[in-house]
Amino acid sequence: MPEADLTIHVCTVCRRVREDLAEGYDQPGLGLATALGERLAGKAGISVEAVECLAVCKRPCTVAFAANGKWTYLVGDLDAETHLDDIVGAAESYAASANGIIPWKERPTPFRKGVVARVPPLSLREQGLREPDLRKKGSTS
Repeated sequence: MPEADLTIHVCTVCRRVREDLAEGYDQPGLGLATALGERLAGKAGISVEAVECLAVCKRPCTVAFAANGKWTYLVGDLDAETHLDDIVGAAESYAASANGIIPWKERPTPFRKGVVARVPPLSLREQGLREPDLRKKGSTS
């Protein structure tokens, strides 16, 4: 299977409570998307896309690693200032993997603690990774 291109989706609308700001919040995804885009500019096979919502509002800042034929990781509670190197390292490991699964011991701490979900690729059955249909014969559900 050819190496898939990785897209890092960054939620830009999640709000983080900030009592030090007049608005009472900030939107950390905006800065993270910019910082990742700058850090990964010119990196073959990895792109950064700002998205309006990843539906993980209580765990800003959230990213999703996605690639054709690979598992998708949704990771929250990230910070552009303290986790940028971790995100880049995880992205490189993800891009180099055959199926998108980063071994637990190779995941940076924010990814061990912040994983919200791991979603199988649409092509899971074709890869032989999915169990056969487990419904009983004749079942209508």
